[in-house]
Amino acid sequence: MSYLPNIIFLLALVLGVGYFSKNVRKLLRNIKLGRQDFPQDNPSERFKNMAMVALGQSKMVVRPIAGILHIVVYVGFIIINIEVLEIIIDGLIGTHRVFSFLGPVYNILIASFEVLALLVILAVLIFWIRRNIIKIRRFIKPEMKGWPKKDADYILYIEVVLMMLFLTMNAADYQLQLLEVPHYTRAGLFPVSQFLLPYIQGLSVDSLILLERTAWWFHILGILFFLNYLYFSKHLHILLAFPNTYYAKLTPKGEFDNLEAVTKEVKLMMDPSADPYAAVDENMPAPEKFGASDVMDLTKVQLLNAYSCTECGRCTSECPANITGKELSPRKIMMDTRDRLEEVSKNMDTNKGIFQDDGKQLLGDYISSEELWACTSCNACVEACPISIDPLSIIMSMRQYLVMEQSAAPTELNIMMGNIENNGAPWPFNQMDRLNWAEES
Repeated sequence: MSYLPNIIFLLALVLGVGYFSKNVRKLLRNIKLGRQDFPQDNPSERFKNMAMVALGQSKMVVRPIAGILHIVVYVGFIIINIEVLEIIIDGLIGTHRVFSFLGPVYNILIASFEVLALLVILAVLIFWIRRNIIKIRRFIKPEMKGWPKKDADYILYIEVVLMMLFLTMNAADYQLQLLEVPHYTRAGLFPVSQFLLPYIQGLSVDSLILLERTAWWFHILGILFFLNYLYFSKHLHILLAFPNTYYAKLTPKGEFDNLEAVTKEVKLMMDPSADPYAAVDENMPAPEKFGASDVMDLTKVQLLNAYSCTECGRCTSECPANITGKELSPRKIMMDTRDRLEEVSKNMDTNKGIFQDDGKQLLGDYISSEELWACTSCNACVEACPISIDPLSIIMSMRQYLVMEQSAAPTELNIMMGNIENNGAPWPFNQMDRLNWAEES
């Protein structure tokens, strides 16, 4: 019976990691539904971007208050969970604070973990106040109602609970060490949890052990729960920020991608030496569809962008169209893309991995043409994103579909394109009359 806790811990670990692995495989499958392989050029520059943006959070601190608080939570949560390695070893082989042999180094580690845990709790409290009491404008946009708001709050609650369990576990452990209870050898420094001792000093040894073990179990089970909750949460960016920044666009932000088939056709039209009656190059594959109307038409990078979205709203708060009351919200574009991709994923799960047409698509059922045409293509959303997400690329892909597949451009745009075709300029004047305005002045 002495091995029963170790067996239960092993089962919990296997189930938690196994379910997480299943979700990771599903995530990769969904992203691979997109077109085009991930870019492999300039790996050194890509690693530099990842180090600066994802690890160094260089774009996060553009807004100092939110940026610094986020760094505290991010660094604190990650570093504190280094202790998870010790918990796993202790849980598997029945030891207690197996790394205590590190002596002074271990003391410094535990002390720093506790200070960070306190800072995380304070930062999370400020985040909660900003969202629910101050109600900062970017957190109360229409797309943030319902589940997105609840999800953001759930994450804050989970983080506080995990940190409190960590400090409670240490406080009970420290009290047991002071009482020189066998198995609880002196190890670690407890600069924060020591202030909890007055609340537990009256407990018996058995009650202290029960408190320490309960906090220990709930802490590790809470971490396994949080790990598996990530797939269903906006906090999936904890894992995806690194590949997302690595595969971010390296070309100038104002440079748009062109369809290869169209580019070749235009070059042929502009080449005076080209034979207009030449046979079509049969080796040039024709695209199945110009632009994108559904998630399967987007690229793998765009789908990775959708899953990486933090829903922080910096893109929407910088969008001139949204500021002036238009329907467009770059954050909603990313959230809608992810929601549609999840709908496709569930369809495939139901149909043994094969997508069955459900009569829906991203364009129309999730994102309206009004939203797409409200975009000024200014790249403010791309510049504002703290992890290099590119909502504009999705907008432009769907615009491309509207123009080239459905001829559904706004009247003003159709007039402009007709003028360019007929007059070589966006204005409805003959080329010979183009400079008449100068003579009139």
